[in-house]
Amino acid sequence: MTALAPVLQAFFTERLIAQRQVSGHTVAAYRDTFRLLLAFAQQRTGTAPCDLRLDDLDAALIGAFLEHLRRDRRNSARTRNARLSAIHSLFGYAALRHPENAALIQRVLAIPPARFEKATMSFLTHQETEALLAAPDRTRWTGRRDHALLALAAQTGLRVSELTALTRADVHLGPGPHVRCTGKGRKERCTPVTTQVARALRAWLDERGGGPDSPVFPTSRGQPLSRDAVQLLVARHAKTAQAMCPTLRSKTISPHVLRHTAAMALLHAGTDITVIALWLGHFSGVPEPSGTARLHGSAGPRQKLLCLPCTTGKL
Repeated sequence: MTALAPVLQAFFTERLIAQRQVSGHTVAAYRDTFRLLLAFAQQRTGTAPCDLRLDDLDAALIGAFLEHLRRDRRNSARTRNARLSAIHSLFGYAALRHPENAALIQRVLAIPPARFEKATMSFLTHQETEALLAAPDRTRWTGRRDHALLALAAQTGLRVSELTALTRADVHLGPGPHVRCTGKGRKERCTPVTTQVARALRAWLDERGGGPDSPVFPTSRGQPLSRDAVQLLVARHAKTAQAMCPTLRSKTISPHVLRHTAAMALLHAGTDITVIALWLGHFSGVPEPSGTARLHGSAGPRQKLLCLPCTTGKL
């Protein structure tokens, strides 16, 4: 057995799953990266994946693989950089186990990400938000559900995965109304909700019923909404809202835009950027001694705060 096979296995079982406890989505993304890389290496070198050595995956082959992603698979720069990030993670792990390959590993780790234009993410004004919230037909069960979901998303900035994972036990509508969620990196947080949103949630939950583990926003069969379902309902109601608010026609509305909307509303209200970062689940460290927040791209692995206006697409 070559050194590559045990390193790959240990990287997934020990590093990703046991130590970092990453989500299933992250494991799947890394798995797909190495499937593509090993298939490319086999085609290029004629060596079966089980016989590949760590030094077969040198900087020249990795560079050719990244060019293959761009040219042949038509991957975007973001996708290419995500694949490179997975490769960097593997080689950073291998550096501790195989110091004899330090020079090769250093050259791979030195491969830079591709640069690309970063479009400014849009957000909704107060008038546009009100038009969107008024779009669902609240004479129907699904319309009342969608109204509550949109109101919560636009005010709290929860991610789609956080919205769909909410259960009745996560929603607290007594004194100091708030919702609890577990976000990226398994970070738990409580996000306050306004009186108006709490009223909409209370009315919806009274109608929805169910036990503590029941999803707050279910399908007609009682299952949690999927990510695609939330994307579709936001797009459908945004199209309806265009009749009441023509400025929406120039915007592509997605759940992530609602997240930006919540952040900008807090910013316009004078909320400190560190508080906004806490609110959105981007904070995992201690503020700088001066009280100045770090921005996207300048934070360490345990401290990444929100930069507004956000131009990275990672808010």
